[in-house]
Amino acid sequence: MHNARSAAIVQESRRGVYGRLVPLQTRALTPDDLPQLLALNTAAVPAVNEVERETLGRLVELSHLPVGVVDDDAPAKVVGFALAMLADAPYESENYRWFSKRTKDFLYVDRIVVADGARGHGIGQLLYAAVFEAARAAGQHRVFCEVNVEPPNPGSMRFHGRLGFTEIGQQATKGGTVIVAMLEAPLPSQAQA
Repeated sequence: MHNARSAAIVQESRRGVYGRLVPLQTRALTPDDLPQLLALNTAAVPAVNEVERETLGRLVELSHLPVGVVDDDAPAKVVGFALAMLADAPYESENYRWFSKRTKDFLYVDRIVVADGARGHGIGQLLYAAVFEAARAAGQHRVFCEVNVEPPNPGSMRFHGRLGFTEIGQQATKGGTVIVAMLEAPLPSQAQA
């Protein structure tokens, strides 16, 4: 199911960040992208946690899938990005550890960020298509992520629900100041895809 959905997402035309139809594409993130990633991440707080440049650089290095979205007219400008870790990464995130205690068969989306002016153009779906494909290629059978429920992020919950994520638990983080829904999207076997 995710494979067919992901393929359709990647192939469809969409309005680019500049308002006309342009194809969007994913590409691997590079160290040169770090200033843009930091600005995008900071603008997305509190939907994602705030990090300093050094920490974000380390997350990019730890990531099994450091991927960004650009459009053909501006391939150097990242308009969205995702960082995803496999099981057994040397990552101390309390949410990552919550999932790691339950299984070793997953790709964990640490963060997915889309620029304010670029939302509603299919960028989140394109990033998740890359995530699902990377999980499948790595032989994993599920994708994990979390979404804030306190402070609430209902748009993200609806978005993840449309992609097939379901809640498998909740966790209080940051000393109880944030509560997150722990989400899972199982991947179909290759025979079903």
